[in-house]
Amino acid sequence: MREAALLLTSCVAVCLLLGHSRAARQGQDIRCGACRALVDEMDWAISQVDPKKMIQTGSFRINPDGSQSIREVPLARSEGNLLELMESVCDRMEDYGERTDPSTNRKSYIRIKSRNGEAMDISEATLDSRVTSSLKFACETIVEHHEDEIIEFFAHETDNVKDKLCSKRTDLCDHALNIPHDEL
Repeated sequence: MREAALLLTSCVAVCLLLGHSRAARQGQDIRCGACRALVDEMDWAISQVDPKKMIQTGSFRINPDGSQSIREVPLARSEGNLLELMESVCDRMEDYGERTDPSTNRKSYIRIKSRNGEAMDISEATLDSRVTSSLKFACETIVEHHEDEIIEFFAHETDNVKDKLCSKRTDLCDHALNIPHDEL
C-alpha cells in the first residue's frame, strides 16, 4: 500500500513538472514570436517612410560662437518616428497566426494577413483569438521593457536585428539557432 502511494505521488509530481515545463516553453515561444513579429513590423513600417524626408535634431540653442548644434537625420529612423511606430506596432499582432513545428513541437508565429491585400497561404497556421491576444500582450510588454534597445537598433540600419535584439540583447529567443532566418 505504501509503495502504491509513493508511486502515485511520483507520477503526480512528474505530470506537474511536465505540465509546468510545457507552459514555460509555450510562454517562451510566444515572447520570442512577439519579438520577431515586432521586428518585422517595425522594419516594414520604417520602409514605408520616404527615405528623402529628413528631420532636424539636436539643440536649437545658440552656442557662444553663434553656431547651432543641429543635424539632419532621416525621418524614418528618427527617435520621434520610432516612438510613434512603437505605439501602434502591437496592434498588428492580430495579423499573425500560430504554426507548430511537427518535429520539435515548438510554436512560431507567421503573418496570416497580407499588407497589400494579396492572398496568402495560411494552411499551416492556426487562427485563435487567444493566441493573438497573448501575442499582442507579449509585444506590449516587450515594447514597455525594452523601448531603449528597440530605438537603439532601429535608429541605425543594422543587419540581423531579430537575432541581435530578440536573442542576444533581450534573451527572449534562447533557442534562436533552431529558428530559420529570413533570407534577404
